[in-house]
Amino acid sequence: METLRLVLLFVHILGFAALLGGLLVQLRSEPKVVNSLMRDGIGTAFLAGLLLVGVLESLGSPDHAKIGVKFAVGLVILVLVMVNMRKPSVPQGLYFGLLALTIANIAVAVFWSPTHA
Repeated sequence: METLRLVLLFVHILGFAALLGGLLVQLRSEPKVVNSLMRDGIGTAFLAGLLLVGVLESLGSPDHAKIGVKFAVGLVILVLVMVNMRKPSVPQGLYFGLLALTIANIAVAVFWSPTHA
């Protein structure tokens, strides 16, 4: 079960890396769009995160508050990406909002962790 947890964690991290990469690749370009890397990244991260919670529940008692915050932020990112997928461009505010939410979700994962103490 520990191996499955590590594999899901790895896939979850790769998903967020793809999402962040899809955002950063167009930092200096115009117009801003929701690209397939962003779509696939948040989809992968969200699904792997849900599966990871199931594995963590079977291994013990995870931090439900942290999971709730990460789920809510991830769901908002997923909905915003999917709603704007087919639009020819997205407003600057939405682009920077997605970037801020992605970085916030990564920050929650890193800084809200008792294993680093």
